[in-house]
Amino acid sequence: MSDDLKEFTYEEVSAHNSKKDLWVVIDGKVYDISAFVDEHPGGEEVLLDVAGQDSTEAFDDVGHSDEAREILTNLLKGTVKGDLSAPKPIGKLSTISTSSSDSSASLYIALVAGVVLAAGVWKYLQIMGASAA
Repeated sequence: MSDDLKEFTYEEVSAHNSKKDLWVVIDGKVYDISAFVDEHPGGEEVLLDVAGQDSTEAFDDVGHSDEAREILTNLLKGTVKGDLSAPKPIGKLSTISTSSSDSSASLYIALVAGVVLAAGVWKYLQIMGASAA
């Protein structure tokens, strides 16, 4: 099958670095993962961090499942031409976890909900007090 695959340079791969046109290199193979960006369990940000780059180390570090590797086989575009010691990615794929911005947003939402609830209870008690008098 590798004889049928097109060869790309790292320069060609690097041009595909947006959400709608996202390629990565993993183990010397080029994958067009554009169609999978919205479905990625870790979110699009982690993919955009390594878009157009060699993400072999980041992919392996996360410990992707066999299912993830199976999905990749359907997204195979070609192989890397020439030297496989490419520039390493700027970003790095991370495990699925809440980032500090996610935690801050959750805290903010909880704080707002608490204030709204307290205001509702206060208003209810005001109404009940006024009707009792």
